[in-house]
Amino acid sequence: MTENKKTESKEIESGWIRELAAILQETGLTEIEIERAGVRLKVSRAASAAPAPIIAHSPSPASGPAPVPALETPSPAASAQNHPGAVPSPMVGTAYLAPSPGADPFVKQGDTISAGQTLMIIEAMKTMNPIAAPRAGVVKSILVADAQPVEFGEPLVIIE
Repeated sequence: MTENKKTESKEIESGWIRELAAILQETGLTEIEIERAGVRLKVSRAASAAPAPIIAHSPSPASGPAPVPALETPSPAASAQNHPGAVPSPMVGTAYLAPSPGADPFVKQGDTISAGQTLMIIEAMKTMNPIAAPRAGVVKSILVADAQPVEFGEPLVIIE
């Protein structure tokens, strides 16, 4: 590889790193990986001990860090994580509740489902991965929104 091409490659990778770091910051993900033109790049950041709360941006002046909820109160995500009927995400990606935009969702709260029925799809690296129900039951709660980024192990649905 010529010196010129090496410099150009480093500049491109540097741009990708900044772009991926911005995506990590915007979505709250801890890791993202991309491959372009034969170059594979993985960017990750250290996860905090507790999940950071999602805070909507507001035009209020910066007055220090946002208050953190008391640790005694379990968050809905934490209680859902330990729920025996929780279906965890098998991968990092973007959850879609319907097969295509505008289509009816795969399942709705209150639906009776059978084992193996598709609950949603998770897009990871441009691949759509159907998430099947591990058991039959009733959908008690859908814990993610359409087109929401999800982490590995994050509870998606509660089936009882």
